Amino acid sequence: MRVEIIPCLQDNYSYLIIDETNNTACVVDPSEALPIIDFISNKNINLKYILNTHHHFDHIGGNKDLKKKYNLSVVGFKGDKYRIPEIDILVEDNEIWKADNFEAKIFHIPGHTKGHISFFFHKDKFVFTGDTLFSLGCGRIFEGTYQEMFNSLNKIKNLPKDTKIYCGHEYTLQNSKFCIKHDSNNLNLKKKISKINNKIKNNLPTVPSTMEEELECNIFLRANNLESFSKLRDLKDNF
Repeated sequence: MRVEIIPCLQDNYSYLIIDETNNTACVVDPSEALPIIDFISNKNINLKYILNTHHHFDHIGGNKDLKKKYNLSVVGFKGDKYRIPEIDILVEDNEIWKADNFEAKIFHIPGHTKGHISFFFHKDKFVFTGDTLFSLGCGRIFEGTYQEMFNSLNKIKNLPKDTKIYCGHEYTLQNSKFCIKHDSNNLNLKKKISKINNKIKNNLPTVPSTMEEELECNIFLRANNLESFSKLRDLKDNF
């Protein structure tokens, strides 16, 4: 499987997962339809599925237009069946979703929203974390609780260290400033910040990250109890 990063809106990322054996594809969190259509036009790619991590508009804004154009199927969490437009396939926590050659384990990871999920393509070692885990950050807590977000991040932390992490937004540079402020002696973080600056300078995405990098550098994953995590989340909200 090949993953193509498609910038959308101001700082969102959608992702095209392409099975190169038969040129079928899924798109994760299409914020808008046009960048997806532009990418696959004239490429003989059969877009068959939308995978939605959660219901926020900047992750589902392209659902209706893409379904109308490609007659595809929309996959999302069963608890969000009334909030994700055009949803066809309802999935739940720990389920293995299989279709064509695509196979992903579903993790229910509430906190940012009640119905947030991630798609872990375990055979390919990549995960789509939406707005729960960012590179060097985590999502704001809108509908859930600190405990739910802390538990959700701990679920993701258990993935293999070489797992590639594809998150919902290009927030890494700003997140790095918060991390280094509160973890100023972290040499791994300093090295990562240097790489981030080089990528930004060259107009390249800072994603994917890896699970190993996040465990070493992401201050939210390094918080070892709910109290310290909650304090960090409050500080980040006002950073």
